[in-house]
Amino acid sequence: MIVGNGEIGEEGAAAIAAADFVIRFNECRSYAASPGRTDVVAVCNTGRPAKAMLGSNTWRMHPAVMEAAEIWSVRDPEKFAVLRAPLAASHPELDDFCDDYTSHFNVFCQNAGKEHMVVEKVIHEAVDDALAPFDPAPYVVPSSGMIAIAATFRRFPKVEVGLAGFSHAGWEWHPFAAERQLVDSYIANGRLTRHPADTFLSSSQGA
Repeated sequence: MIVGNGEIGEEGAAAIAAADFVIRFNECRSYAASPGRTDVVAVCNTGRPAKAMLGSNTWRMHPAVMEAAEIWSVRDPEKFAVLRAPLAASHPELDDFCDDYTSHFNVFCQNAGKEHMVVEKVIHEAVDDALAPFDPAPYVVPSSGMIAIAATFRRFPKVEVGLAGFSHAGWEWHPFAAERQLVDSYIANGRLTRHPADTFLSSSQGA
């Protein structure tokens, strides 16, 4: 199960409870609605989200973070180093967006006895390519959720993958409309199963 930070609902909570492997995101804000198993916490390892998490004892002591055996950094440092100059011209307000905290997450994982995996830029670029047919509006990067879905497909090519807590809404510079269409295409071809809720919570710079 890949668990976003939106509304979970009873169906999603039951699917998460029954799953053999659970991936959550950043501050794990939907954990209260689906407490229990967490194998991976996928994090934005650049910019303000990374700085906030690393500087927060609340995050470090969160039960999902403590239980997780792995931390996935979803932003390849090499990819984001290349993005810094064009973003400085197109989005000067995002001056710290590419600040890289990957090494800090690596230290955190070493001290906590966790595996640290950095999602390679080829996966990020494959997501960009997969989104292109859905004619996304100009965007900065795909959401953490979309990158984690692609990384999960790469790691577990033959397993059933479920989604819960994905609202496809939030930070204005993620291509959420196109991401919803891409996820719907994966659902249509049997690659994903969505466990919907009646209402959704907004997310920010993440899943």
